[in-house]
Parts: sequence; C-alpha cells; structure tokens
Amino acid sequence: MNASHSTLLKVIHVLFWIAFIGLCIKTGALVVSYFVSLFVNPAGAHNLYMGLDLSAVFNHSMFYYNSVMSFLIAITALKAFIAYLIVRIFLKFSLSNPFQTELSGLFMRISHVSVGTGILALLAEAFSDKIMHAGITIPIDWSGGEILFFAGVIYLLALVFKKGTELQTENDLTV
Repeated sequence: MNASHSTLLKVIHVLFWIAFIGLCIKTGALVVSYFVSLFVNPAGAHNLYMGLDLSAVFNHSMFYYNSVMSFLIAITALKAFIAYLIVRIFLKFSLSNPFQTELSGLFMRISHVSVGTGILALLAEAFSDKIMHAGITIPIDWSGGEILFFAGVIYLLALVFKKGTELQTENDLTV
C-alpha cells in the first residue's frame, strides 16, 4: 500500500468523523430548538438553527410547522446515520483485503438508507410546495434528487463490492 494512499484514507476518515459529529450536533440542535419553540418560547421559531426562520409556518399552522420540523429532523438524522455507516466502513476497510462481506453489507445498507432519505426529501419538497401555495415561504433546500443520485452511485458501488467479495471468496477457496 502506498504511503500517500494510506495518508489520504486517514484524512478522509477524520473528515467523515467530523461530518458525523457535525450532523449529530445539527440534529440535536434542531430537536432542542424545536421543543423550545413548542413548549418554552414560540419566538424560538425565528431562529431554529443557524438562522433558519420558520416563524411564518409556525404562525400559520402548527400542523405545517410540526410536519416541516419532523421532515427536517428525520432527514438530518438519516444523513448522520449514513455518515456513521461510512465511518464504520473506514474502521473495517483494508487496502490489502478490500472485498469483505461486512463491507459489502455496509455499502448495501448505506444505499438503502440513502434511498429512504431521498424519498423522504422528495416528500418534504412536495409538502413544502403545498405550503408555498398558501403563500408561506420555507427557506429549506431538501435536495431530494441529489440524495437519490447519491443513493444510485452507492448502490452501484455496493454491487461492485458484492461481486468483488464473491470473486475473492471463490479465489480464496481455489488456492
């Protein structure tokens, strides 16, 4: 294994740890600010997380507000879970033996969670469009199509890893 490849993998591993921790913090902050806006101070809807202002939705309909926040929290939590699964891949991955059954399963799980996240984001986009027809703006980019594209790429990688695992296992048995 080349030293530059090893260093690059370590850097990427650290970056995914940072992404995972950041997404966990974002999810937690959204949950806390959501409950604060519901039960402690309704003015909290003006600045939920890093300038996110859903006060117009809050003032218009509690159902809409609860739905938008549920979508947002769920999608952010699923993104954090995907980052966690990627961290697990880096903990198990070895360039000397890359095709392992566990890695193949993790890739497949990431693709399934990504598809679910993408579908949820598309539902959130459709729901936001419905709310916008009532004259309320929602300053959230759900990125459903991008998440589904990511899911497709990961699924393709999962299939390659599955086939590689099968070939490596077959090769190990014949030697």
